[in-house]
Amino acid sequence: MLSQKLSAGSVFPSIDVTLLSGESVNLSQRDNTAHWKLVVVYRGQHCPLCTQYLNELEQHVNVLRDTGVEIIAVSADTQEQLTSHTPQLHVSFPLAYGLNVEHMKTLGLYISTPRSAQETDHVFAEPGLFIINETGQLQVIDIANGPFARPNLATLVAGIQWIKDPKNNYSIRGTFNTDT
Repeated sequence: MLSQKLSAGSVFPSIDVTLLSGESVNLSQRDNTAHWKLVVVYRGQHCPLCTQYLNELEQHVNVLRDTGVEIIAVSADTQEQLTSHTPQLHVSFPLAYGLNVEHMKTLGLYISTPRSAQETDHVFAEPGLFIINETGQLQVIDIANGPFARPNLATLVAGIQWIKDPKNNYSIRGTFNTDT
């Protein structure tokens, strides 16, 4: 089955999800203090590797904030599932739930069916990571079809710092169009 992937340099789509507090947020919108945004899509509470990855991401929050990057993590879990997952998550960045199949398709994510009812009770997105720059464009995209294929966070954070340094004049990569 073919799926449409987002292109580097394209505008990140408008997708509304819900924070644990019940507040609706748009994944593409940045707060007033951040110029860039890191959107992390994780599989959900059933995935111990996702829990580990999000907790590891917390170790980089201050550097990312100092670099002008805000963070949000989102899954297809329900409010109840996110609530039961939060005791294992030691993070200060917002967590959202309610990513639906249409959202997953829009983002070009791989979508999986649970192996059993013990895993989870709904289809879910495999990991995705999107870095949105100050103009709303996708600066970096990482999409995986399994929880063990994610970017190393220390390398990612160092890369973001390097890209954002104006003296490096680093353009969005991967935009060569083979159709022309």
